[in-house]
Amino acid sequence: MSSPVILRDVVDADLAIFFEHQRDPEAVRMAAFPSRDHDPFMVHWAKLRSAPSNIIRTIIYDGQVAGNVGSWVADGRRLVSYWIGREFWGRGVATAALAALVAEVKERPLHAFVAEHNVGSIRVLEKCEFVLSPERDPSVPGEDGVREVLYALGR
Repeated sequence: MSSPVILRDVVDADLAIFFEHQRDPEAVRMAAFPSRDHDPFMVHWAKLRSAPSNIIRTIIYDGQVAGNVGSWVADGRRLVSYWIGREFWGRGVATAALAALVAEVKERPLHAFVAEHNVGSIRVLEKCEFVLSPERDPSVPGEDGVREVLYALGR
């Protein structure tokens, strides 16, 4: 990686970039998460940004908005996730951003759900010392039909 990754607070101007990132068909396939239309996307992000327990950061790489990384609580678990623009894939951006977020969020354990076929994201999680959790059986698809695995970072 030739340029350091910087995390900063999300600003309004970032949302247009995030919106385009989540519309990329290859990213949607990898994440197994559907893109949102503009208005629902903006409503979703307003909700994310207003919840005090959420930790959401913009990822800056080489002076550009490369994506976002965040953490929130759902069903009693502190979860993490990230979304990187495809033009930044393969540069170590996701790994560096997740590692920086993990250093910022002191609560443990941290968890991440990932589509079973998303080997790139699985590699990122493993590089950040997350381990496969036996708590989730990937042979059983979720309500949306996606087979997910659960990774955890312990204490």
